Amino acid sequence: MTALGVLRRLGRSLAPTAIVLAAWPAAALVGHAAPDDAFASHVVMVLNRGVGRAGFCTGVVITPRVVLTAAHCAVAADNMRIHYRDETGAPQLLEIQAVATHPRFHADAVAKRIVSIDLALVRVKTPLAPRFTPATLDRASTLTVGQPLRIFGFGVAREGDGTSAGVLRSGDLTTRAPLSSILVWADDSGRAGAGACTGDSGGPIVLADSDRVIAITAWSAGETRDSHCGALTQGVLVAPQSGWIDEVLRQWGER
Repeated sequence: MTALGVLRRLGRSLAPTAIVLAAWPAAALVGHAAPDDAFASHVVMVLNRGVGRAGFCTGVVITPRVVLTAAHCAVAADNMRIHYRDETGAPQLLEIQAVATHPRFHADAVAKRIVSIDLALVRVKTPLAPRFTPATLDRASTLTVGQPLRIFGFGVAREGDGTSAGVLRSGDLTTRAPLSSILVWADDSGRAGAGACTGDSGGPIVLADSDRVIAITAWSAGETRDSHCGALTQGVLVAPQSGWIDEVLRQWGER
């Protein structure tokens, strides 16, 4: 079943609705990116739907029942599912028990030019398959300009083409100025056009020399006014938000 097929199934399982591939503030890996299963045991798809549309993001497994993703990917629990394929390739849709968005998330942050912590935690009703293992979240790293990073996501490989989504891909980026205590900005130093696009929001940005998740993809931009992918990728650093993550996990009995 394709990514669009899964979205249609999500729509039918919740209520009749017209299914389209939603455009998120950030989201898939375009340009010089290729299928990559290196992080497959740590990531899932986060499906969601609203009035007249359904969309998806990427999420990072941090416990057998909890996924870390971008807050703009989160909606009411009844309108979300966690998706992955089992050992036979059959699609699995897990129901959501609880959703927690960061208290400093502002959906209108881009328009108002205000600081927003675009993170959410999602707890499923039943554990993920045993093949999924928690990713290691960074706790203290200090980034420098030009530092190699790698991003992973299930988003589109060609901007605007929903049929190119649903495959886990990776791309090599490097940090760029400005440096921040909250966010990381990254781009493709080789100018091959690699970067986040629709469907990659909520995916991991990892240090290239380790498997530690340094940030969660939240936003992307293109080279032109009509493009939103392939030029600049922005992520929310997880280390400064570790206190909030730990507190929610304690409240949910995951610590």
